[in-house]
Amino acid sequence: MVRILLAEDQSLVAQGLKMMMETDEKLQVTGEAKNGRAAIALCEKQSFDLAVLDIRMPEMDGLEAAKVIRKRWPDMKILMLTTFNDDEYALQALRLGAHGYMLKDADADTLIRSVKSCLAGGLQLQGEVAAKVMPRLLQSNKPGAEKEHDLTPRELDILKQIGEGRSNKEIAAELALSVGTVKNHISQLLDKLELRDRTQLAIYAIRNDLV
Repeated sequence: MVRILLAEDQSLVAQGLKMMMETDEKLQVTGEAKNGRAAIALCEKQSFDLAVLDIRMPEMDGLEAAKVIRKRWPDMKILMLTTFNDDEYALQALRLGAHGYMLKDADADTLIRSVKSCLAGGLQLQGEVAAKVMPRLLQSNKPGAEKEHDLTPRELDILKQIGEGRSNKEIAAELALSVGTVKNHISQLLDKLELRDRTQLAIYAIRNDLV
């Protein structure tokens, strides 16, 4: 069972999101909060696999909560939700290390797919958000595309898969590798390319025409 923390200050919206996610029997909302401060307090008391955070909340917003969660519980995945199709919010969320950014008007199937993609280690952006955000990410984050790096054919294969938004499990299946081996290659890629995270690896792959 996947344990989900849902932080949303509007009760009706929270109820709807919970009902949609729990239509999948493997997903369960085991903690609910009305602001980022309450969400962090819940994280101190129980364990979660995924935090679904609204961007705008009283006392502490979703972006601030995401920043704290990424620092204190780095293994927890984060999916940001908002009614605002604002690329600046999405950029801030991704730079803080969020694993996905969704609009609240997404249907249940899209929401569940996004949750599962984040849990699997993928980078999930709703289509219309990605169209606005990716060009800005490519302009503002320049992870050394001009440098030459000694990457092996296998590392290039994995980098291409990351650029296509695939999770570790999907990469492992595609390349006939174990998930552990894929993780090791990703760690080596981060070291060789002097990059911080999976998002920058994806940007590097796009900038260097690997996708």
